[in-house]
Amino acid sequence: MSSCVRSSRALPPVMLPRLRLLHQTGYRLVGRGLWTSPRCLTVSGDSQLLPLPRQARVVICGGGIVGTSVAYHLARLGWTDIVLLEQGRLGAGTTRLCAGIVSVAKPISIECQMANYSSSLYQQLEEETGVKTGYVKTGSLCLAQNQDRFISLKRLASRLKVMGINCNIIKPKEVAKLHPLVNIHDLVGALHLPEDAVVSPPDVNHALAVASAGQGVQIMERTSVQQVLVEKGCVTAVETDRGSIKCEYFVSCAGQWAYELGQASETKVSVPLHGCEHFYLLTKPLQEPLPPKTPVVIDMDGRIYARPWQGGLLSGGFEKNPKPIFTEGRNQLEIQNMQEDWDHFEPILSALLRRMPSLESAEIHQLVNCPESFTPDMRCLMGETPGVSGYYVLAGMNSSGLAFAGGAGKYLAEWMTYGYPTANVWPLDIKRFGNLQSSRTFLRHRVMEVMPLLYELKVPRWDFQTGRQLRTSPLYDRLDTQGARWMEKHGFERPKYFVPPGKDLLSLDQSKTFYKPDWFDIVGAEVKCCKEAVCVIDMSSFTKFELTSTGDQALELLQHLCANDLDVPVGHIVHTGMLNERGGYENDCSVVRISKNSFFIISPTDQQVHCWSWIKKHMPNDPHLHLEDVSWKYTALNLIGPRAMDVLAELSYVSMTPDHFPSMFCKEMSVGYANGIRVMSMTHTGEPGFMLYIPIEYALHVYNEVMSVGQKYGIRNAGYYALRSLRIEKFFAFWGQDLDAFTTPLECGREFRVKFDKDTDFIGREALLQQRQDGVTRRFVMLVLEDHDTELDLWPWWGEPVYRNDQLAGTTTSSAYSYTLERHVCLGFVSPPLGPEGLPTAITPDFINRGDYEVDIAGQRYPAKAKLYPFSSLFTQQKRRKDDMELSNLQGK
Repeated sequence: MSSCVRSSRALPPVMLPRLRLLHQTGYRLVGRGLWTSPRCLTVSGDSQLLPLPRQARVVICGGGIVGTSVAYHLARLGWTDIVLLEQGRLGAGTTRLCAGIVSVAKPISIECQMANYSSSLYQQLEEETGVKTGYVKTGSLCLAQNQDRFISLKRLASRLKVMGINCNIIKPKEVAKLHPLVNIHDLVGALHLPEDAVVSPPDVNHALAVASAGQGVQIMERTSVQQVLVEKGCVTAVETDRGSIKCEYFVSCAGQWAYELGQASETKVSVPLHGCEHFYLLTKPLQEPLPPKTPVVIDMDGRIYARPWQGGLLSGGFEKNPKPIFTEGRNQLEIQNMQEDWDHFEPILSALLRRMPSLESAEIHQLVNCPESFTPDMRCLMGETPGVSGYYVLAGMNSSGLAFAGGAGKYLAEWMTYGYPTANVWPLDIKRFGNLQSSRTFLRHRVMEVMPLLYELKVPRWDFQTGRQLRTSPLYDRLDTQGARWMEKHGFERPKYFVPPGKDLLSLDQSKTFYKPDWFDIVGAEVKCCKEAVCVIDMSSFTKFELTSTGDQALELLQHLCANDLDVPVGHIVHTGMLNERGGYENDCSVVRISKNSFFIISPTDQQVHCWSWIKKHMPNDPHLHLEDVSWKYTALNLIGPRAMDVLAELSYVSMTPDHFPSMFCKEMSVGYANGIRVMSMTHTGEPGFMLYIPIEYALHVYNEVMSVGQKYGIRNAGYYALRSLRIEKFFAFWGQDLDAFTTPLECGREFRVKFDKDTDFIGREALLQQRQDGVTRRFVMLVLEDHDTELDLWPWWGEPVYRNDQLAGTTTSSAYSYTLERHVCLGFVSPPLGPEGLPTAITPDFINRGDYEVDIAGQRYPAKAKLYPFSSLFTQQKRRKDDMELSNLQGK
């Protein structure tokens, strides 16, 4: 659960890196670098300096457990000419002093998968290499001191069971039976993970190095990378203090130094992470020594973790007031033990003694203070950087480097080999960040929030508090004074909802729950206004590109990139996916043909870096073809509702009826005094209305005019929570939530948005044709909960297991309360059971329509109706009939 580092001067032998003579495997100590021959492995020393290779296919920077894992997995996939460079001694950085806990109790599924794979890998390494890794299957206990924490553990347990990971929700008395030292008087329950383990991190690192070297990897110690050389946007060489190595690929596994390394390169690479001090305590053996298989304890409410260690205990935590370090970019060759700070550690120690009172008599061996690197969103950084082809990063492990290293190394190696990993790693993709997150001040402030958040209770839709107001719409202050409550996406402030006058703002902001939230009625009023009158939502955060050319180059590029047909008349809007070779969504966007050779591309907010990188990757080197990011040039207002056309007609003196302004069409118009407003007949919700893309200098004027004229039509502001409710009840899938690089248009009912009928080749076409022939094996469905009490029952949010006829069939990807249907709606994917040979089978509409469905919310199952189309029309008709009957009954009295 935690990894940290300290000096070797007081370390017991078990915690030191062991690069020893292993007679039984034929390895020997010589030279100053790790390399292999048919009979021996060479390990560097100070007496002899082996020559640096002049050329390699890939150079890996960092000899910790992350770097050796990448080398190991690349070699297993058949890569040769791999060189791993370590500035000090192998494993002498953070890896040397990891707490050694490998737990699958992680907040998102991809992290659980990585930790689960790591545990299996570390268990088999000893047999594979002959190097003892200290692997002990202890299991772990995640404790809950309150009901909200207990609910979060139940939700985690449901998700882990979907992945086939053994776990159990247990009572406090069972905790006491499993761990003799734990005080259970304030516990309400716990999650038991019997497959969790502890290892000796230096030994795992050594085993990975031995296995890598045995497959031809050269490991050079005492070699510092100074910069990466780049030509025409591609990695060409790595410059070290001992000379240069020509290479095609570079992998930065430099941990806390990855930021400085990225900034030092010829073409700067943004690696947003920052170091913090991290503390843990080692005790001497207890009077009754703890058995090695004593479970790890993770008490997040107490902010502590503890594991058995040589008959005693190793315990650390994540305090509320962390101490950031190396803000000025200081570097150290090898990490040395920093100053003890007992005053700072005191709250952690007090929490430990409350949880394990018998430790009062334990003798302390050492307090360790060491640096750890953290990222702006508590998730590691993985993948190819957007600005430099061939420059990969795997860093920023947020104190889970050991647990993630095996799985992360595997996925990165797959990425480099096949062009994509075998799992959806978008939550970890370094392209989720841009240069805007590289400010040292931002990183320093954010990691001071991130480190405590690792153990904070995070209820649905929580928001970071630091690094805010970085990117704002020109309307920010205007909306803020009208009661806007804000959330942040890719650094951009977006309104969640608007608090009416007279509401208690403080209590609303502090409301945190897994149940019905305090903003329920506020969002309901906004949704009602969208349905019956007109609302305005500031959606300026959307990514916006313009692609132009002198000839047909722009159209030809988009026809190659996009699944849908872009050869449409000027003014038409096309909703399309940009697919990968597997037919999965790399981007989901709306494209407007502004003129014959000019296109306006609108993508999700967090796609700004990823989408730019994807388009540039496939753009020909043509001076007549130009791509520009114009996200900052336009303010976007979404006018939703039946009276939107009245507002715009009055402001433009142009008829806005469907006869004059058809759906999915764009016109450049005047609105009020402002010219050049791009007005589009779409709302991203399925409701009637218009999107207005306004040059920023006109934004305030247009907004004021819209609100002034709209008063007579009942206009009001609305936020993204209302938008979410509207789009989910209309069965609209969003990229990053429902769609990803493994989801195809055929799986989510979007075959009509694929140009199969045109003789035009596009990326992913062959995969889709094959899938259409074979049949899809999973399907995007809409699930409406039944027998679910909105007032009293836990709400679904996302990631809940879906059962069909009592068998696991899939998971939800997003959900919201539908104020129209007056019940919860979940969107997600379901699949039929595997065939007789364990292979996926094609799914049919009959399979979906004839099943009995349940959605598992924290262990409680609720029945649901599954459909392949929106429920809205059916329930609206039923509700209207019900209202008519009530009205006639009332009139009859």
